[in-house]
Amino acid sequence: MDFLTIVYLAYGFLALYILILYSLIYLQNRTRFSESPPIKKQFSLSIVVPCYNAKHAIGETIQSLLNLNYKGLKKIIVVDDCSTDNSYKIAKSFQRKYPGKVKVVRTPKNTGRAAGAKNFGAKFARTDLIGFTDDDSRPKRDAVSHMIGYFNDSKVGGVTSRVLVQNRKSFLGRLQSFEYKIIAFTRKILGFVDAIYVTNGPLSIYTRKAFREVGGFSMANWTEDIEITWHMVAKGYKINMAIPAKVHTVVPNTLKAWFRQRLRWNVGGLQTIVSYKKSFLRCGMLGFFILPYFVLSWALALFGLLVLIYRFGRTLIIRYLATKMSIESQTAILTLRDINLTPGVLLFFGILLFALGLTYNLFALSHSRDEELGKEGFSYFFVYMFVYLTLYPIILVTSIYKYIKGYNKW
Repeated sequence: MDFLTIVYLAYGFLALYILILYSLIYLQNRTRFSESPPIKKQFSLSIVVPCYNAKHAIGETIQSLLNLNYKGLKKIIVVDDCSTDNSYKIAKSFQRKYPGKVKVVRTPKNTGRAAGAKNFGAKFARTDLIGFTDDDSRPKRDAVSHMIGYFNDSKVGGVTSRVLVQNRKSFLGRLQSFEYKIIAFTRKILGFVDAIYVTNGPLSIYTRKAFREVGGFSMANWTEDIEITWHMVAKGYKINMAIPAKVHTVVPNTLKAWFRQRLRWNVGGLQTIVSYKKSFLRCGMLGFFILPYFVLSWALALFGLLVLIYRFGRTLIIRYLATKMSIESQTAILTLRDINLTPGVLLFFGILLFALGLTYNLFALSHSRDEELGKEGFSYFFVYMFVYLTLYPIILVTSIYKYIKGYNKW
């Protein structure tokens, strides 16, 4: 067996192992998948909304928070990060209308990232829990109520929600809708082994004690929601996810905006890995599962891209050389008898992995229906599988390059 075959089989084994692991975790916990723990204590809650140039969305976001049915919600704190549009005025109009419920503040100067506005707003929270939502996200009426019960456990430091795509009418929006649903399904599975690696920006809640213990959100990291999650896990806190807690968010609708967002996510992920590299194989679930899982997932994506480039490049070179030799010698280098149509074991293995991945994604989507906004269209799913997912390794390579170059653009 040659070296390349061994590498292929190792790659396939790891991919198959992760898929089987997900399946076993789900089967063991399927009856608890959509659980929503009963609220045993009415924790007081403040929700901070960082806002920057969101005049078209901030009004709906504030209104969705006002419509929440959780009675423990005491304050909605909107933090305008020195917007250049009239976002501040729109938010202020809600403060005038709901003076006891909505508080609008402004940062002394633009902080340059969401973490700055979030930390600034958290200073005004005096409640047991502090929640955060983006300025273009709209939690469902019962979203928070489905999350609070997890805080019955004093070891829980944060609870996150299930994010769904609001603007799915565009081609790119529909593809991202598939992605967000599959991510939510996978994240919930990881939650059963205390391995949730991010508390999303559209809606997450933390205990004020845990939030202060980790020093709030990191200003040095582009993905502050990943960093604070790892920090809390490193401190011994549990992170949970509530599948019934739905929040709709606006996603990029142009390829350029989408690429920039994913670039920021991946650079931030690299920053987090480097920050916590000393926790590898130590520090509980962070070092023994979350960090290795994160690194392994990226390694598999990079390896898959390298294999694709190698096979494609090798085929082109061989075809070019064979054609050149055939022309120069005026001899048929390749005849029909030389063509082997018998598929090899690696091809069968590759097809099997793809079929299992396809089945997993379809199963994940079946558990993430969004009746409010309807279906995306089954034909788009194949574009997602064959085109959309192949872009990720390319983004990852670009992110590594940008990180090495000191990428520092939001």
